[in-house]
Amino acid sequence: MASPARSTSLTRPAALALTALLTAGALTSCSSTPSADPEAERLAEGLSQLDLSDVAVDGQQATEDLARITGGLDGIKPAVTVKEVAEDDDSEKATATLAYTWKLGPEVAWEYQTEAELTRSEDDWTVTWAPSIVAPDLAEGQRLRVKTVAPLRGDIMGGDGTALVTERAVLRIGLDKAAVEPARQQDSARVIAQKVDIDGDAYAKKVAAAGPKAFVEALVLRTADAPALGDVEAVAGARVISDELPLAPSRTFAAGILGTVGDATKELIDDSEGRLTAGAQTGLSGLQRRYDETLRGRDGYVVELVSDAAEDPANPSPDLKATPVFEAAPVPGEPLKTTLDPALQTLGERVLAKTRPASAIVAIRPSDGALLAAATGPGADGQAIATTGQYAPGSTFKIVTALAALRAGVKPSTTTPCPATVVVDGKSFKNYDDYPSSALGRIPFAEAFAQSCNTAMIGLRDKVGQGDLASAAASLGMGVDQDLGFPSYFGSVPTEAPTTEHAASMIGQGKVLASPFTIATVAASVAAGRTVVPNLLPDVAAPTVDSSLTAAEARQLRTLMRRVVTNGSGRGLAGLGGSIGAKTGTAEYGSPVKTHTWMVATDGDLAVAVFVETGESGSQTAGPLLKAFLSGAR
Repeated sequence: MASPARSTSLTRPAALALTALLTAGALTSCSSTPSADPEAERLAEGLSQLDLSDVAVDGQQATEDLARITGGLDGIKPAVTVKEVAEDDDSEKATATLAYTWKLGPEVAWEYQTEAELTRSEDDWTVTWAPSIVAPDLAEGQRLRVKTVAPLRGDIMGGDGTALVTERAVLRIGLDKAAVEPARQQDSARVIAQKVDIDGDAYAKKVAAAGPKAFVEALVLRTADAPALGDVEAVAGARVISDELPLAPSRTFAAGILGTVGDATKELIDDSEGRLTAGAQTGLSGLQRRYDETLRGRDGYVVELVSDAAEDPANPSPDLKATPVFEAAPVPGEPLKTTLDPALQTLGERVLAKTRPASAIVAIRPSDGALLAAATGPGADGQAIATTGQYAPGSTFKIVTALAALRAGVKPSTTTPCPATVVVDGKSFKNYDDYPSSALGRIPFAEAFAQSCNTAMIGLRDKVGQGDLASAAASLGMGVDQDLGFPSYFGSVPTEAPTTEHAASMIGQGKVLASPFTIATVAASVAAGRTVVPNLLPDVAAPTVDSSLTAAEARQLRTLMRRVVTNGSGRGLAGLGGSIGAKTGTAEYGSPVKTHTWMVATDGDLAVAVFVETGESGSQTAGPLLKAFLSGAR
């Protein structure tokens, strides 16, 4: 007889243990399901680098598609982070929320969020590629494009409140390559170059290097100054385009100081920390460059969704037009105030217009140090020699020598030997060629100053040391560098010098150097009765100095300079009347020897220095120019 079946039921403790083991196994199985988070993070990193090669993407062309979508964003890369990853209940699908920040400019960011779908297959998550991952509403066949909107540039203002540099009408002359067949482009380029008088080979190369549909600029002319351009426009592919540019009243108006605006160079772009991009207009020199951030303002930006077909002339469907998805308005630049007097600046340039050597006129208002004019003649080739030139000042430096002599106890009445020549350590010094013989011999110091006797000044070298000259120069605003916010040269006066060099320093030669701006500053200090530090930019903090020039010293110097006009080498100004004070100057330079010519004057609240790089003498060459300027300024 078979045995009865035996019961296999578990005791209660054993059942509880088995239940716990099964439960633990179930929990272990659930926790092994991979999270979508790591793949979402890899997606964000790939999007930030615009490279999806390390991301599991459902779509073989995702990286190429991403490059096409973002190709119109000027190489900008986004910062993309994962805000949230939400998985469905069975962890088969997930949605990643991505936060984008595109830094379009230093102070402009385009920010938004998108969503990306991920799907799990066993232990791996895959991103389902779609253009909308890159930007909301971005559909297949569309891409992003950014346009930079240039701000209105700030004006540079004159001392009377009028705009010196402002938007003025211009004509851009060039070749539109899209309007002429390629085989004729080089011929057209050379004809255009000939008609506008530029280098034909250089322009032809520029045309050849430009894109197939580019407009290649040959020349920009002020509309007001442009001749008839009908023969230019008749050339195949030639175009004359109306535009506006920030310009001064004339091409030469304070050009060396105000500077120019043009396309940003690679150097400027590299140094701008993202502020400038290729094709941006920026200051290239002078005030325009130094204060570009103030004047330029801030770019605006427009980001658009655009279909490639939207730029196809054969498919002008309005449904394919670009759609703005982000806009940031440009911020206009701020004006820059200067002290320049438009009338005096124009007058200075007109006076120098026919002077062939490099030349300059600088005018300063002594009462407040305002720089009123810094004009250069055509021989300066646009260089700012009025404020930055470095030349031997010749006898205009005798104003400094006279101050040092007065401090050493010399009086205007002190008898001073003025021989025809004087020899110092074997080096011979003489007076200028047309020095009046009647003023040779033992004459009062005031007369030696008025007639500009070189030998008399050199004869004081034992009373006036080289350090005394440097100290007197500093009292008159010379030889001590100051940052005035624009390029300026205050001159150089050595504090020590060997015997012959010290003798040369007494008459403004040797290693003594000055700009026209320097000598105008010296005269302004005499007129003001204190050490003047000129200023051009009222809103830029100017350096302050403790004046070491006394009122009594300034009065004596004004008396000496007045005698130059009434009895000395500056008699050419006497006919203007008033109480003009002046000093002429010549300085030898070069080999064969040539002569720098100078003349400086004070007339009421006006100090003016005139310089001509090569001339006969201060009275003959610079004198008539100074007289014309003072006459026009009244």
